[in-house]
Amino acid sequence: MEDAKGRLTEIVLGEEMLHRASPLQQADREQAVRDLEQENEFYLPSHPNLHSILHLSIRDGRLVFDVRDEMDRPVQAVLLALGPFKTLIRDYKMLLDSYADAVAEGRETRIQAIDMGRRGLHNEGAELMQERLAGKLEIDFSTARRLFTLVCALHQKL
Repeated sequence: MEDAKGRLTEIVLGEEMLHRASPLQQADREQAVRDLEQENEFYLPSHPNLHSILHLSIRDGRLVFDVRDEMDRPVQAVLLALGPFKTLIRDYKMLLDSYADAVAEGRETRIQAIDMGRRGLHNEGAELMQERLAGKLEIDFSTARRLFTLVCALHQKL
């Protein structure tokens, strides 16, 4: 994996993600996209040097990684069942809600505890993401964490 030069140059999010997000969800989403565009390891095993554009969406209960070349031409789509992620996504939503409540109440100790829980949940989500994408897409742990954030944001139902 060290020799690979493939990476994401842009992330395009599905329409379902662009509506009805809370300010905290929107901030999480924007930070994940910024971080991913600055630093990531992401490539198809069949195209290890591809600098790609990722169209990320949810369609028919599946997570769609639509990988495209720099001219935005389709290269390969990777589809994953959303089921294995649902419990983590639900837990993440609950943590975001608790975080918003703790901030509104000014409870610093609670905010710190929730942040620790969020980090742990992100790690679990990243491990699951890497496991589910194994052999289909190569991603490092940091990229997997940020993609997990985006998957949670895609799945938000407010």
